Amino acid sequence: MKRKELICIVCPNGCQIQAEIEEGEKIQVNEITGHLCDKGPEWVEQELVNPMRTIASSIMVEGGDFPLVSVRTDSPIPFKSIPEIMKAIKSSKAKAPVQIGDIMVKNPAGTFCNIIATRTVQTQVLP
Repeated sequence: MKRKELICIVCPNGCQIQAEIEEGEKIQVNEITGHLCDKGPEWVEQELVNPMRTIASSIMVEGGDFPLVSVRTDSPIPFKSIPEIMKAIKSSKAKAPVQIGDIMVKNPAGTFCNIIATRTVQTQVLP
């Protein structure tokens, strides 16, 4: 059995949580201690078995009043999918106009998330 220590990031308490785990084909979490709220154990289990993250990045925009549009995932994604999703983001381009919430990349790397715009980029007005 192995012992892991994590600092919980779910709530402002920042609990130092200890987890007893068994590593094999799959990670088995046996005991979780040190949490002050009920959210800690759920987060630790997720973080050790299948860590999830969100991504924020940018995509090039053609003909816009800004050259880039900021984007993010619309839901958490498996940590291991980040490199493939970043490749999909970096290979994407958009044409102005772009509105907040527009789907810029649908289901990158076969995930169930979308990459959405987090700002508006208007069509460039030439003088």
